[in-house]
Amino acid sequence: MSATDRAETLRHELEAFMDAHIYPNEQRYHDELNALPDRFSTVPVMEELKAKARDAGLWNLWMPADHGGLSNEAYSPLAEIMGRVLWAPEAFNCNAPDTGNMEVFLKYGTEAQKREWLEPLLAGEIRSSYCMTEPDVASSDATNVRTSIVRDGDSYLINGKKWFITNAPYERTKIFIVMGKSDPDNPNRHLQQSQVLVPKDTPGVRVVRPLTTLGYDDAPLGHAEVHFENVRVPAANILLGEGRGFEIAQGRLGPGRIHHCMRLIGSAQRALEFACRRAVSRETFGRKLADHQSVLEDIAKSFGEIEQARLLTMKTARKIDEVGPKDARDLIAAAKITVPLMAQTVIDRCMQIHGAGGLTADYPMAEAFNYARWCRQADGPDQVHMMSLGKQIIRRYGG
Repeated sequence: MSATDRAETLRHELEAFMDAHIYPNEQRYHDELNALPDRFSTVPVMEELKAKARDAGLWNLWMPADHGGLSNEAYSPLAEIMGRVLWAPEAFNCNAPDTGNMEVFLKYGTEAQKREWLEPLLAGEIRSSYCMTEPDVASSDATNVRTSIVRDGDSYLINGKKWFITNAPYERTKIFIVMGKSDPDNPNRHLQQSQVLVPKDTPGVRVVRPLTTLGYDDAPLGHAEVHFENVRVPAANILLGEGRGFEIAQGRLGPGRIHHCMRLIGSAQRALEFACRRAVSRETFGRKLADHQSVLEDIAKSFGEIEQARLLTMKTARKIDEVGPKDARDLIAAAKITVPLMAQTVIDRCMQIHGAGGLTADYPMAEAFNYARWCRQADGPDQVHMMSLGKQIIRRYGG
């Protein structure tokens, strides 16, 4: 079977799985989550769905082509399908930040690190966190991180504060990838950082509190503030070597940014479909919503904007496949700027068409709006990507 045929087969199988197992369990998932004594513990239906997905061969679909998986371009429509239900990617072991963290282990981990952490991550037995953002500095400039990673004999001593650490509150999370400064006086600001593996149960690791975004706690995965207080780990836990932290971050975040874009397109597309059904089922002033000019305009604009974002994302994915994330950074930045804002705008229109109900958990749009909004901060805020892209474009055409 060719790569194209394989991707098309997976797309059909994934759509069928969503129809048979994901959409019918949306209410059950939320009911079970809300009934948990601890909202950051395992939702029973998720474990059932993970088993079904493994049996169906719909597992680790994110796996890069150079490790026997799909190209970024081929994965794009699959991630879009999964993005139609925000919690669905975990059922296929394709959720952030674990996909990015697994890629870190694939690219940069030692054989021992892969055996201890990558293998259980690939099996969906554990979850992981990526600890970069800090509360006390402007983390949009990653060279600002203050967490210290100090060599002390055969170990590293870690001290610092992180926050908005996805997965950190989750009971299944067992390993943190922590970025900090191991050489703060290095004149090259991009060689000051290192990344080190810290098991969550290491003494001195303290998950201080779960955080919310627009009131959502994103349980059971969540985002948390985490403190590292004289945390000691073996020197063998360093990733790639001292001073390589920024290099790892750049290698990790490029594809991850595009994965978010893919999923957001799915969220926006589903919101549009909900809005169309609403438009033909409700009447105001003696006419269906679908007969009002303003509604038709919102539907038309949303369709065009989703299509534009989808094409940009697919082009970006193809360029990553052809030249790698570093040389595709112009399109990665363009997609990262464009797609979350598109999704936020489209979902907002669709919420408006639903009236007050659009603001509630009766529909998926309010939570999807929250996802789109925080993606404008996650993996670098809009302003950083616009600044970077603007410089690249001026160098290219400014003469």
